[in-house]
Amino acid sequence: MQRAMLLLIMLATMIGMKAQTDDEYLMEVGGGLGIMGYLGDYNNMLTRDLQPMMTVFVRRNLNAYMALRLDASIGTLKGNERDVRTIYPSSSASPYHFSNKLTDVSLMYEYNFWPYGTGKDYYGAKRLTPFLFVGVGGTYASGDGTNVFTANIPIGVGLKYKIGTRVNAGITWAMHFAMSDKLDGRKDPYGITSSGIFKNKDCYSALQLTLSYSFMPKCTTCNKDIK
Repeated sequence: MQRAMLLLIMLATMIGMKAQTDDEYLMEVGGGLGIMGYLGDYNNMLTRDLQPMMTVFVRRNLNAYMALRLDASIGTLKGNERDVRTIYPSSSASPYHFSNKLTDVSLMYEYNFWPYGTGKDYYGAKRLTPFLFVGVGGTYASGDGTNVFTANIPIGVGLKYKIGTRVNAGITWAMHFAMSDKLDGRKDPYGITSSGIFKNKDCYSALQLTLSYSFMPKCTTCNKDIK
């Protein structure tokens, strides 16, 4: 009986040591699938005209709390004048509608609510953590002979879960605030001149499920993490 107890204690100790010495990885590469939706002059509801989108991304983990992420996404923005209870000066017998292709590249800063990972049990690393992110990006939209390139500011929230030592799953939701009013192909349908960085500008939302693979193990002799 005493030998069995001793073996159990030794096994538990070894498992604990293994959990604390799992490799930490500096980089991740992955992708995501989800839906996106346009918000602007021809749509004022988050859940209307949602379209499929896909993303590839690279993440640089700075420490257990912070990371930088570079996204490249493609999708479609749709809208219809019939969906809004507004009569624009440019309205005609044939209501305006559009379906524009969108390409977005964004660099974002992420902040985890809890230290993320499996190799830092001694200061409370978690497999699951919510996080916030904000960044800056570029958006290109094209369709029906109208093309526009503009900057955008993405702001969002997410949840990430470490499935295994190298495999990570997540879900993210973001709003991308564009610096242009022409993502829908028309600028200022009200016919009123306005000023201000976000005044009378288009935006779009994005909801995604993501999967990533970790690589580039961190130097095990370095001890500069924020704890």
